[in-house]
Amino acid sequence: MRAEVVHIAEFVSATPRLLPRGQMIHRADATPPERVPVAHHVVMPTDRARSVAGRVAELGGVARPTRLVREGHGRRQIADAISRGLVTRVRRDWIASPDADEYLVAAARTGTVVSCVTAAERLGIWVHERPDRPHVAYPGRGKIAETAAVVHWQRAIVPRHPDLLEDGVENVLMTVAACRPYEEALAVWESAVNKRLVDRRRLERLPWVGVARRLATEVTPWADSGLETYFSTRLRWLRLSIRPQIWIDGHRVDFLIGERLAVQIDGGHHVGPQRSEDIRHDAALMLLGYHVIRVSYEQVMHRWPEVQELIMHAVAQGLHRA
Repeated sequence: MRAEVVHIAEFVSATPRLLPRGQMIHRADATPPERVPVAHHVVMPTDRARSVAGRVAELGGVARPTRLVREGHGRRQIADAISRGLVTRVRRDWIASPDADEYLVAAARTGTVVSCVTAAERLGIWVHERPDRPHVAYPGRGKIAETAAVVHWQRAIVPRHPDLLEDGVENVLMTVAACRPYEEALAVWESAVNKRLVDRRRLERLPWVGVARRLATEVTPWADSGLETYFSTRLRWLRLSIRPQIWIDGHRVDFLIGERLAVQIDGGHHVGPQRSEDIRHDAALMLLGYHVIRVSYEQVMHRWPEVQELIMHAVAQGLHRA
């Protein structure tokens, strides 16, 4: 950097003279300097209260006042936000936005965390059906208020942070394993892995116990829905290759049993033009030497013996062989 050279006379003349206290220099032609008002930014109490409400909204609509204090919000600001109705106190150690998620508010009010199939559905994981009552879990500390929800008391597989009101996916899978029938639990686990909400290898490294240990070793990432898990699990006793979502000559097959038995499962959308496409697809597969069995979603879910009977007879006739 080049230093700017200033002549010593200019530097001295530009330097203010220091006088004894109380003395001033007066010039006849001098005019009093104009006072320039200094702008001061004053933070009004309402702004601080709104800041509290905004932060609560950023944290998902429900938060602990202790967390806000750690972040720099004063207790008086929090109390002001409550008195102004910007947030509400749902429990001594929780406050919430007026439009907060009702599941999280209920969890804060009762001292629980949303878990099991309720949390699974909220995560977009496939569940067999929505339960009549919400499922929650004991967070591992404090007392639980009276609640109509189903409460799970298992110790978390991954420690729960005290500021969270909804279980992470690993703890969700743990409660599902303890709560639901094996087949249904496996469907939930496989849906979570298929949606890449959790890695299968990471699951294998966790210290599971009971049914969850078996699920961690048997879960696969290939099932798009619980329907596919049910189908494969219920036919495992056949000891035949059952591959889901196979593409054959540009045609997708829901399941291929052995080398030649294709099983297609129709949902509620298989009507009209879709039905015509299904018929064309079946004909193309048969011309390629495959045998096709087409059943409905309702049959698989609620009338499984009918489906199993069809497949047993097809296998008995060797239709699965090349």
